[in-house]
Amino acid sequence: MIDALRTQETGETAITPIATPPAAATAPDVSGAPLFDASALDLAAVEAAVRRAAADEIMPRFRQLAAEDIVEKNGPHDLVTVADRLAEEHLTASLTALLPGSLVVGEEAVHADPAVLDALHGDAPVWIVDPVDGTRQFVHGDPGFATLVALAHRGEVLASWTYAPALGLMAVARRGAGARLNGVPLRAGSPSSGAVLDVATSHFDFTTDEQKRVLATLETGGIAPRPCGSAGLEYLHIARGEIDATAFSWENVWDHAAGLLLVHEAGGASGTVAGQPFRIEGGNALPFTAARDTATARRILGLLAAAN
Repeated sequence: MIDALRTQETGETAITPIATPPAAATAPDVSGAPLFDASALDLAAVEAAVRRAAADEIMPRFRQLAAEDIVEKNGPHDLVTVADRLAEEHLTASLTALLPGSLVVGEEAVHADPAVLDALHGDAPVWIVDPVDGTRQFVHGDPGFATLVALAHRGEVLASWTYAPALGLMAVARRGAGARLNGVPLRAGSPSSGAVLDVATSHFDFTTDEQKRVLATLETGGIAPRPCGSAGLEYLHIARGEIDATAFSWENVWDHAAGLLLVHEAGGASGTVAGQPFRIEGGNALPFTAARDTATARRILGLLAAAN
């Protein structure tokens, strides 16, 4: 059931988004042990590792894939390439070397063994990796793909890296310390008063009929929804103020952890239709949104909740 609030004045559904970074839904840590101190992490070393993985494993194969380099996972729209697998292996080795004792939750590792996700519930710092976010774009020679890396501990996303190697873009965020794109501070800002909101939504190739019905509530005056491309790059578009919001109906942690922190550190907001923060461990009320500001997130969530 959607936990929505009804305004007494209008009777319309109103959702208050959670304007904090994505957090755990688990009980507070009773051990008293602190979160990993991300301020001690060498962000530049992680950035260098991400760049090396892309340079070694992804870019040499961009627009060079042979038919046997591409495999369907769960259908014709869910693809994996040799670049995905090798880049994830590269990052798994380099990131755990940078932070001994850490674990990796990677998209391809989870596909092979869903139990890998259990690391999100443990005490060790966890690297969340999507080696090629936007594999379909990558396969078709479209530069709109990214490598996504986030560092989390006990459900809290502490830092993230969003790298679009074919576009020359590297966005880095650290919890409480802001976000930067190619070294320049990012601020999402707010939409202009009365402007039509540009909203990226779950692509219709990846949605059920019920999800399409809910997302269709955004097809209304003042909102211009469109199917998303790479989720990671859509989050970057929000952080740059280039689009206004997203509305996503799936919760794979590797698609969202990096981008949600990036948006929050750029001054944006996010929330689920239950009025709760997005939980990286899963079990979220869907759809959820990320937006340039709280007012925009509230508007999107209100429309989505009204469909239920």
